[in-house]
Amino acid sequence: MCKDCGCSLHSGSHLHEHTHENGVTHTHSHLHDEQILAQDLKFHIHSAHTHSHDENSYLGVNTHTHEAGCTHTHENAHENHAHPVLNESKTINVIEKILSQNDIQASQNRAHFDTHGILALNLMSSPGAGKTTLLERTIKSAKFKIGVIEGDLETNRDADRVAKAGAQAHQITTGQACHLDAFMVHEGIHHLKLDELNLVFIENVGNLVCPASFDVGAHLNVVLISSPEGSDKISKYPVMFRAADLVIITKSDVKELFKFDSDEVIRELRKLNPRADVIELDSLSGVGFEKWIKFLEFKMELR
Repeated sequence: MCKDCGCSLHSGSHLHEHTHENGVTHTHSHLHDEQILAQDLKFHIHSAHTHSHDENSYLGVNTHTHEAGCTHTHENAHENHAHPVLNESKTINVIEKILSQNDIQASQNRAHFDTHGILALNLMSSPGAGKTTLLERTIKSAKFKIGVIEGDLETNRDADRVAKAGAQAHQITTGQACHLDAFMVHEGIHHLKLDELNLVFIENVGNLVCPASFDVGAHLNVVLISSPEGSDKISKYPVMFRAADLVIITKSDVKELFKFDSDEVIRELRKLNPRADVIELDSLSGVGFEKWIKFLEFKMELR
């Protein structure tokens, strides 16, 4: 299960696969009885500030006011611990076992890429930040031999787009899972002709929370933030940006329209994750895109 939201991991389900007329392979998962347990293991993680429960506590929520005067509602919590719904020791053991298995599979995925001399990147962002558009332009640059493992809850639209641009593509539809895991990616790897590739992108499910917690076997984590989203996302989603090796600011051509502050993004990122690089570009106009290509070329030379 996802330790952040409680959705199901690949273990406990099985994957069905088929091939579309355009050659794109497609894997989708089905939930089974074993995953009922994972669906039920929901956490409410407790905040770092104290408060008293109000009259709405019996509904599972609590409202209180901060010093700044803003009112804040969240699930009932106490400090510095979590209450799983089921037996605590059993719940934690299940989670640790699943995550441990995921990490083992992720290491195997990475070794698989290494054996074939492939650089693998995990692309993460909120929905609509421009991951697929970035991939399309990267593929059309004809600088690399690219394969893409696409992750979405439903449809194979993104895989169709990257295949049309000229890359090998395999679509994974997760059903109810809000992220890819190492097992899903392992399945996708075996649908790519790795001997013909030197670069593989794993386009994760659009989500700024859960994907950051799961190693999928990539060498680098790349996180996109688009101008229309606003420049405050670094501080709002620290887990995601702490995991980033590169942050790409996308849709830079409209940043003035949305009053997007690139300096704020860089400043907040330097505080949170000083090792991460930053590139600002626009995938449609091509402004700044050469920096992205050079980044990929540099990282490939180091493999």
